[in-house]
Amino acid sequence: MALSIVLDRIDYALLRLLRKNARLPNKDLAAKTGIAPSTALERVRRMREARVLLGYHAEIAPAAIGIGLQAMVSVRLAKHSRALVDCFHRHLLDLSEVLACYHVAGADDFLVHVGVRDSDHLRDFALAAFTEREEVAHIETRLIFEFQRNVELPPWPGGD
Repeated sequence: MALSIVLDRIDYALLRLLRKNARLPNKDLAAKTGIAPSTALERVRRMREARVLLGYHAEIAPAAIGIGLQAMVSVRLAKHSRALVDCFHRHLLDLSEVLACYHVAGADDFLVHVGVRDSDHLRDFALAAFTEREEVAHIETRLIFEFQRNVELPPWPGGD
């Protein structure tokens, strides 16, 4: 999807700051980028409207909400059609244990990041969510020992 906005180095600096702390007050965004608060507010609004900024999210400690075990599940579908892939994707997004899902190229079709209470919950979830579905040909589960999000952005493509 092509964006209808061209980002400059100031926009990119604002994005970097918001990626690290989405709750940063507008006056701090302006001060750290060397622009007026009204300019910072307008630029952030413009990026939100252009769907450069897709949302703001809270990072929650898994244990605080009962997640004792995380896993990445590779899923290979038996057949491929737009309708089948879209249906399976919607199925994944309806499952509260699914933290994130990725539709990928390669041997597998989906990588699914799940958060569950414990190994019994993981087993029961995998059976119900994946292996009991006829469109699923194969799954492989990998336990996640540690997860940390990188808050850095790649270098600004415009240089400097």
